[in-house]
Amino acid sequence: MRCPFCGADDSKVIDSRLSAEGDAIRRRRSCVECNERFTTYETAELSLPRLVKRDQSRAVFNEDKLRSGFLKALEKRPVSIDAIDSSVKGIVRRLIATGEREVDSRLVGDWVMDALRELDEVAYVRFASVYRSFQDVNAFREEIERMENKTEQPGDD
Repeated sequence: MRCPFCGADDSKVIDSRLSAEGDAIRRRRSCVECNERFTTYETAELSLPRLVKRDQSRAVFNEDKLRSGFLKALEKRPVSIDAIDSSVKGIVRRLIATGEREVDSRLVGDWVMDALRELDEVAYVRFASVYRSFQDVNAFREEIERMENKTEQPGDD
């Protein structure tokens, strides 16, 4: 591993352990040239399916774009970064679990909607307004009523 401080090509591993989620290996390293210490993470590289957009074009799945969508919807809301990361990872896992080479982008959008509904109702409505292209206040009202009806299902009392 190349040292990020001096650029030397060699380093030695001081400590290895699983990350908190167990999906990566955290390695503490020391440069053999400058003796600086740094941390690297090793993860499995999995091939994710391509997304089929509404216009039938294909796009490579981009986890950063997914995270950005969550962050925009959750801006100024009381939701932790850990909760957001957990939701993003959950969607990525679901995407991999499909086993498909191509997945309809609407399916991913629906998963995002479900995750946001669990995290924060305001963020859910924000995202829904863009995702479903709300044209007026009535569309917001209908979505909020739909959301309330799902939480007040019969047998919940």
